[in-house]
Amino acid sequence: MTNLTLKQFRYFEALAQHRHFGHAAAVCSISQPALSVQIKEMERALGTPLFERSARQVRLTNFGEAFALRVRDILRGVDELGDFARTVQDQLVGRFRLGVIPTIAPYLLPRVLQGLAKSHAGLDIHVRETQTPRLAQELQQGRIDCAIVALPMSQPALTEVALFSEDFLLVRPAQDAANPAPGPEDLRDMRLLLLEEGHCFREQALAFCNVGPSLPRDGLDGSSLATLVQMVGAGIGVTMIPQMAQQVETRSAAVTCVRFKGAQPKRTVGMVWRKTNPLDTQLREIAQVVRSSAFPDSP
Repeated sequence: MTNLTLKQFRYFEALAQHRHFGHAAAVCSISQPALSVQIKEMERALGTPLFERSARQVRLTNFGEAFALRVRDILRGVDELGDFARTVQDQLVGRFRLGVIPTIAPYLLPRVLQGLAKSHAGLDIHVRETQTPRLAQELQQGRIDCAIVALPMSQPALTEVALFSEDFLLVRPAQDAANPAPGPEDLRDMRLLLLEEGHCFREQALAFCNVGPSLPRDGLDGSSLATLVQMVGAGIGVTMIPQMAQQVETRSAAVTCVRFKGAQPKRTVGMVWRKTNPLDTQLREIAQVVRSSAFPDSP
């Protein structure tokens, strides 16, 4: 094996991730034929196929699967060398890959991006919005630098920094506004609409209600908080949302929000990154900007 380049490794990684030549080429900012040529050149140099190709699918060969693990280690190491070089600079600049979970991104991200634009004008910010398990995987693989998530993640390889806590609110139809505030035990008798499986917010809501995740449900789960709130407005049931989502999600729905009676459900929002990331000091500065952006009027 000779003359394989880092650029080819990045092309291979993109194709291994997206399993589609067109999508991978777009991510790499090259043409699809050019990407195909580079992959074929890698396979020629290695003496074995990396991908199985069909009209509808691209998948890694057995060798390609094993090769992908080593390529990710190489690219992560190269990225961390670049990060190490950035530690000598007075301020973090250049590409910054930020992951955010869907129950935070639409509500906090606009303020965070504005805050970072003021405090770190040299950052080229790339945002990745997906669920917590995928963000954890992409952190470990070096595809993102840090993520804003609900804590704890409880992964030994990740540094966790708490930013703030926020309450959950009950969203119910507008005609129920005069009804007493319910407690968690009351939710067991209501049609509680939840996010689909995979969202940590779903598990947090179920835990507050003391309802197991395996409880049979009637197929009324939603893919976003916006969908759930609109379903409540249509009289289908009730749901829970984080406080940061209230202004955005309830302004166009016939719903009312109320705090729970007694103990308040809440979550802790924080930032996480790899413990091996040499930019620990700079990432803690970023975390402070995120915290300040969440509460711009705080002293």
